[in-house]
Amino acid sequence: MSLTNKFSEEEVNALFSRVAPKYDVMNNFVSLGVQNIWRQRFIHQLKLTPQSTCLDLCCGTADSTIALAKRVKLAVGLDFNADMLKLAQKKIKQKNLQPKIRLVQGDAMKPPFAPNTFDCITICFGLRNVPDAGKTLQAAYRLLKPGGQMAILEMSQPTQPLIKKAWRGYFKLFPYFAKLTKAHVGDYQYLSKTSQAFLTAEQLKKLLESSGFTQVKVTPLTLGVGAIHIGLKPLDAPSK
Repeated sequence: MSLTNKFSEEEVNALFSRVAPKYDVMNNFVSLGVQNIWRQRFIHQLKLTPQSTCLDLCCGTADSTIALAKRVKLAVGLDFNADMLKLAQKKIKQKNLQPKIRLVQGDAMKPPFAPNTFDCITICFGLRNVPDAGKTLQAAYRLLKPGGQMAILEMSQPTQPLIKKAWRGYFKLFPYFAKLTKAHVGDYQYLSKTSQAFLTAEQLKKLLESSGFTQVKVTPLTLGVGAIHIGLKPLDAPSK
């Protein structure tokens, strides 16, 4: 498939190093706290047990990794940006979750793990930042055990005309909110552009299916502004 993010990996990595110190504050600010509600709903939908092992791709500052660790035996957080991982490590230490979380610096399109390793793989607000979402999903498919879950929480594109118009208007404005925290407007223009240019919920569903996942369920969030996608690796999937 063609690239889903045409910015280079070097550009994206440098951007996240710049925004890392204010990343959590800005996420809550520009989303009006909605992203936290979405994340809670996302984690609640996952079918996990205390013995599950999970991989959280593009984990950033580890909010989702931490939420997973509270429910499972082990949560591995992977991100390519060292500055985000440093912040993640501080948060994990503050919550005394070091025994249940392992952080790894790496590429979500080439995660350094053996096939059939994880019961669940998640990615929250990160799939639009990788160069090729298809390669990331194919890699995740290999790493999941048969019957394992692939779960994605991501911005989406509303289809109702009035909602879509308001959604586009908000994305034009929110980069300038960065000025209130003395962040760089251009960095948040990137986040705005990639959110608007990413796949629709239906396109992402089809991409999951073409990557081998079955029983893909889509849950629209806040009038279609966001979406949860959960698919399964078939129980009879051949070992690779």
